[in-house]
Amino acid sequence: MKKLESDLLELLKEDCRLSVDKLAVMTGATPEEVSETIHQLEEERVILRYAPTINWDKTDRERVEAMIEVRVTPQRDMGFDAVAKRIYRFEEVKSVYLMSGSYDLLVLVEARTLKDLALFVSEKLSTLEMVTGTATSFVLKRYKEEGVIFEGDKSDQRLVISP
Repeated sequence: MKKLESDLLELLKEDCRLSVDKLAVMTGATPEEVSETIHQLEEERVILRYAPTINWDKTDRERVEAMIEVRVTPQRDMGFDAVAKRIYRFEEVKSVYLMSGSYDLLVLVEARTLKDLALFVSEKLSTLEMVTGTATSFVLKRYKEEGVIFEGDKSDQRLVISP
């Protein structure tokens, strides 16, 4: 990966609202180079979408989030990919990760109510023939997501590292 591509990805991850002109100044490239590189990264599906990190607890939106550890039997000739594909197509599923350790997949789900989430697990996820077991943990409170701290002051809270 070229340095410009790497620099742009880091800057956009931190703040996807930065203008092309500002990104050009920050990277030392021309606005045309920045625009072309971003377009190329989008075409190659390196950049998939631009999205803010939202503290939903500060809104009146009702929702329940859970992380589900899923144990599965992999599909012959397809491994875990076919199982993951089947699971990530459900509307309630926000993320799916292949994991090492005591379970195979970590599934992050969201539903409007606890009942809706329970129905998803019992009627959709657990009934899949390749799923051999699940363990659901509900998100009670989020403190930090995508590097953003949700509560406390806005000053830099990173730990100082000294030699």
